[in-house]
Amino acid sequence: QVQLVESGGGLVQAGGSLRLSCEASGSMSTISLVRWYRQAPGKQRDVVATIDRQGTKNYADLVKGRFTISAENTWNTFVLQMNNLKPEDTAVYYCNAVRNQAIQYWGPGIQVIVSS
Repeated sequence: QVQLVESGGGLVQAGGSLRLSCEASGSMSTISLVRWYRQAPGKQRDVVATIDRQGTKNYADLVKGRFTISAENTWNTFVLQMNNLKPEDTAVYYCNAVRNQAIQYWGPGIQVIVSS
């Protein structure tokens, strides 16, 4: 089992920055991929950024150049640094961990609100 807890969300003005953290516990040695998702009201949950154990990172086009994903503390803490935030970045952000390319674990999510 893997437990994920997000932190660092809140309210920020457009152009500002937030640093989201995902603290992971449990059998992280079995996890090969970690992703950040977001879900805005009335919309589907979309992937924002991914990182694997080799350090390969990928980003959704909407956040490229503004968001950075990283892994810290020997694959136990995952950070999403969000810069130059826009009102359309407003959403609930979720941390997601994948085991064996099939089993997924989710954090409870954290709210990010960007005011114009």
